[in-house]
Amino acid sequence: MTDATDWGAIARQLAPVEVIDEAVLVKKRSRDFFWYSPILNAQLKRSFGDLVAVPKTREELAHCLAVAHAADIPVVLRGGGTGNYGQAVPLRGGLIVETTGMNRILEIGEGFVRVEAGALMADINRALIAEGWEMAMFPSTQDIATIGGFVAGGSAGIGSLSNGALREPGNLIALKALSVEAEPKEHLFEGEEALQIHHAWGLNGAITEVTLKTVPTRDWIGCMATFDTYRDCYAAGYALASRAGIGCKLVSAVEARIVGYFPRLKDHIRADRHLLVALVPAEGLEAFRGLIAAQGGEIDLAMTDPERVAAGLPHVFEFAYNHTTLQVLKADRSATYQQIGVPDASDAEAVARVEAALGEDVWQHHEFARLDGKVVAFNLPIIWFSTEERLREIDDIYRAHGHSVWDAHTFHVEGGGLKGNYRHLAWKKRMDPKGLLNPGKSRVWEDVRHLDADEIEALDRD
Repeated sequence: MTDATDWGAIARQLAPVEVIDEAVLVKKRSRDFFWYSPILNAQLKRSFGDLVAVPKTREELAHCLAVAHAADIPVVLRGGGTGNYGQAVPLRGGLIVETTGMNRILEIGEGFVRVEAGALMADINRALIAEGWEMAMFPSTQDIATIGGFVAGGSAGIGSLSNGALREPGNLIALKALSVEAEPKEHLFEGEEALQIHHAWGLNGAITEVTLKTVPTRDWIGCMATFDTYRDCYAAGYALASRAGIGCKLVSAVEARIVGYFPRLKDHIRADRHLLVALVPAEGLEAFRGLIAAQGGEIDLAMTDPERVAAGLPHVFEFAYNHTTLQVLKADRSATYQQIGVPDASDAEAVARVEAALGEDVWQHHEFARLDGKVVAFNLPIIWFSTEERLREIDDIYRAHGHSVWDAHTFHVEGGGLKGNYRHLAWKKRMDPKGLLNPGKSRVWEDVRHLDADEIEALDRD
């Protein structure tokens, strides 16, 4: 393993690629947002890499992978480090390859953008908007998240209400990835084949380039409305998400107790009320006003982006998705969260029933999205952590009410939705035959690594 590795020699072999060997900086780049979970924090806080490489080109990245292959050292690929499950944490030390230097926007065309893996989402969006386009979806952490990291570790975001999850047909058009071999080869994955690399946490190839769907840009109004009960707030969220004539890009429902942790909204929204956050197209604003009134809510804020900037407010999406969790954690690190699938997004009464069953240590927050053309809801509750036993009891209460639990407290890729997806692991065998990429992140890999790729893929049919 890496204890016997001469890292000075590895650094010299990596030349002319920039390397970082200062211990404090290497440790900093060994972390992501795993500390959202107290369980992961205990497991991962002492996991660090040994050396960081910062390639600027595909050729430099290939050189890094070739050096790692020759020396049999683990490799963890890193973008902006905004993942929540330890995706970018090296469990077994080794080489961290930070891709932020590979950040060129290569092509903007009719309905697509082609970029290098290390390009920041916010930079891509700015370039697109100047050309009359915008990203179909992006994470709330767009200012620091890279496109390669989003594709490797993410699944949905702002825009998923309009355009579905990242894996929905047409959203992820193509990607290129390098193998880890003596002479790394770049492979092109198009259409459905790109899903074999998507959401695999860099286990089965080093993404170099991504082509994504884009949509015509629109004038978005950041809106916030408040309600007296969470049940009414949620019901209004579903009604708004389902209203085709409005066409919102984002709809989020946030319980009042969580909103109390949003100090920047003080004096902008009614106090002690449940919050509905939305991105509404300018042409849909009047219909939005009518819907909120009909649902018993009150519109507190409706601003264009220049108006928002003048008011000194963040983007409304910084009060949605896991930015909501972050806002609470800034004030109190004893909070955590979970990822829950709602069985019937239209049933506000069922949401109220599970809320009542959970207890005072679980605070509600829902995101609305569209999958296979249908509006769905995801619950990202704030949970005041006491013990892992209580956390698992909360999971069981959700399951007893028909909800799905996608565990946010595991560093294994199968816990994040891949389950035992042998096609991904077959591609790992093809792209990373020695198993050097992000070792320890798959429960299943060690059981199948001795098989050839076709034998692993055949397990999907057994």
